[in-house]
Amino acid sequence: MYIIILGAPGAGKGTQADILSRQMGLPRIASGDLFRQAVEEKTEMGLLAKSYMDRGELGPDEIVIKMILERIKLPDCASGCLFDGFPRTLGQAEALDRFLAEQGKGIDKAIYIKVAEEELMKRLSGRWICRNCQTPYHVVSSPPKTPGMCDKCGGELYQRPDDKEETVRERLKVFFSQTVPILDYYRKQSKLMEVNGSRTIQEVANETRSLLKAESK
Repeated sequence: MYIIILGAPGAGKGTQADILSRQMGLPRIASGDLFRQAVEEKTEMGLLAKSYMDRGELGPDEIVIKMILERIKLPDCASGCLFDGFPRTLGQAEALDRFLAEQGKGIDKAIYIKVAEEELMKRLSGRWICRNCQTPYHVVSSPPKTPGMCDKCGGELYQRPDDKEETVRERLKVFFSQTVPILDYYRKQSKLMEVNGSRTIQEVANETRSLLKAESK
């Protein structure tokens, strides 16, 4: 099966993709991971991608599509995979469909993890990290005992540029303007499934698996 996990930043799509990947034995293809790997290796594509990531913007379609298609040509994706963070634009969705169609394949399901924008802001802009040991905290769900100080090593807590409120707002704005049309694209193909992402991780995972089982009967 070829399955797409859709959701705004902070919706938990990466976590759900990990769970589903283990349950179904399918490789997880995360555009973010591919970008970070390219950035770490300082390839030409990676340096270009970093300039967009630093601004909270999506990379150009041609870069993203090339990276994804090169990855799914590998043998482990021959019988299926899970797409996490791709496609993010209508152009990417259409390019993916064309590529799979050439091989006599296609997307089976697109799962949209739906979370209200207010909840997404709360989740994303409340994240802080220790400079020393990288332990993550959240001002609401897992605050430190002493504000601004790591419980484990006493290090200073800081916010990554991606988690600052102004960047978060830009990331969500980009998502809702460019990615939401994809929902209609898959809805028209009768491939879209919506899951309430405001609940616990396990509850979201259970509903996702139940919907997939029901659809496969």
